[in-house]
Amino acid sequence: MSSLIITTIQSDLKWEDKDLNLSMFENKIKSIQDKTQVVILPEMFTTGFSMNPALLAEDMHGETMNWIKRVSMENKIILTGSIIVKENDSYFNRLIWMLPNGEYCFYDKRHLFAFAEEHKYYQSGNKRLITSVNGWKINLQICYDLRFPVWGRQQVVNQNNEAEYDLLIYVANWPKKRRNAWKTLLCARAIENQCYVIGVNRVGLDNNSQEYSGDSMIINPMGEIDYHKENVEDVYTTVLNKNNLSEIRNNFPFLSDSDSFNIYT
Repeated sequence: MSSLIITTIQSDLKWEDKDLNLSMFENKIKSIQDKTQVVILPEMFTTGFSMNPALLAEDMHGETMNWIKRVSMENKIILTGSIIVKENDSYFNRLIWMLPNGEYCFYDKRHLFAFAEEHKYYQSGNKRLITSVNGWKINLQICYDLRFPVWGRQQVVNQNNEAEYDLLIYVANWPKKRRNAWKTLLCARAIENQCYVIGVNRVGLDNNSQEYSGDSMIINPMGEIDYHKENVEDVYTTVLNKNNLSEIRNNFPFLSDSDSFNIYT
C-alpha cells in the first residue's frame, strides 16, 4: 500500500501584500529538508482574508498562478492553497492544486462566510473537487466549508464499499476566538468519514484586528490528533500510511452502514 508525504506550512500573512507573501512562502518551501510530495498553504495565502477582490484579484494567467506553477516545478511538489481569482465579472476564493508538470485543477469555495460579508464580494462554487495522487483520493475544501458536514460527507462508490476519498484537506483563515469549533469539527470530519483530515490555518493579526492561532492539525481516521501546532509559524512534514487507513476501515466497516444521498446545488 502506498504512503503519502505531506508538508503543512502554518504562517503569518502580510496584509494584502502579494509580493512579500510569495517571497516568504518560497523561502519556507525551499527550507524543507525532508522529501515531500504535497505542500499545503493557507486560505488566501497571498493577501490574508480580504474583502477587496477588485484590487487584489488576478486571472488564471496572472503572476500568482505563474509563481505557483514555477515553485511546484522547481521543487518537484504538488502545491496547494487558495487565492483570489477573477473570472469574467466574478471573483472567487479559489483553491489551486498544481502538479509539478504544470497541470492543475481547482476548487471554488462553496460556503461563503456571510458573517464577514464574503458572499457580497465572491461567487460561490457549485462542485466538489476530489483529486488523486499516489493512490490516494483527496477531497479539497476551504475554511467555512468545515461547518457543513454534508458537503464533505463520504460516500461509498461501489458494492465493495470503496470510499469516495481517503484524505480531506481544509485550508483556512480561521480566527482564534472560534478555535474550539475549528479543532472539534476537524476531528468530527475524520471520525464520521473514516479518513485522514488535515487543516492548515494561519497565525498572526490581520488589518481587521482579527487574531489567528493557527491550530493546524493532522488527524487520523480514528479521530486522534497526530499533529497540532498553535500560535507559532511552523513547517511540518508527515507520512500518511495507507495500510493504517485500510486496517481501520476493515476492522470498523462503518461506511457500509452509511446513508446514500445526492447533493443538489
